[in-house]
Amino acid sequence: MLKTAALLAAAVVITSLSAQDPARAQDGPVVTGNRPTETADALKTREAIAYARPLPRGAPSADYPLVAWCDALVTGHADLGETLTSRAPEDVELVRLGRLEAQDFRSALAAAAPRQSAASKAEAEQAVAAVKAQWAPLMANPDAEARSQSFGLFFGLPGRCEHAARRLRDNITTPPATLESVGIN
Repeated sequence: MLKTAALLAAAVVITSLSAQDPARAQDGPVVTGNRPTETADALKTREAIAYARPLPRGAPSADYPLVAWCDALVTGHADLGETLTSRAPEDVELVRLGRLEAQDFRSALAAAAPRQSAASKAEAEQAVAAVKAQWAPLMANPDAEARSQSFGLFFGLPGRCEHAARRLRDNITTPPATLESVGIN
C-alpha cells in the first residue's frame, strides 16, 4: 500500500508538471527532495508493519501466492482502466504505473518460480483465478460509467505485496521482521 501511495503521489506530480510544461514530462517519478536511500533498519520496520497488518479477504498469506494475487489485482485494475472510453490524464498515469508495478511483481515471481513447490504454485494459480473472477464482471460491464466508477474505487494493494516481492526476488528465506523485533509494541 505504501508503494502504491507513493506511485499515486508521483503520478500527481508528473501529471501537474506535464500540464505546466510538456517538455518537463518524464517516464518516471519526480524526486522532489534530497532524500537519502532507505536504511536497512527503516526497511525492516516497514516490513514488520506490513506483515503485521491483516490481509484482505481472499489474499493468500504465503509470499509467492500473495505476490501472484497482487499482480492479478493490479493487472486487473490496469486492464479495467484501459476499457474506459474517456480517460483523464490521471487515469492514464495510474494505468501506466499499475503496469510497472505488475511488471515488478512478475519479475519477482519469475525469479522465485524455480524454488517453489507444486503446492505453492497451485495456490498462486488459484489466487490469480479468484482475482480474475472478481475483475471479469466489471470488465464485461457495457456501462462505461460503471466501469469508470469501479476503476476509481480501487484503493491499492496491501503494503505486504511490495515486501513479499522483494523477499522473493532476493531469495530471503528467513521469517519477516516482526513488530517486536523492530521495537514496536
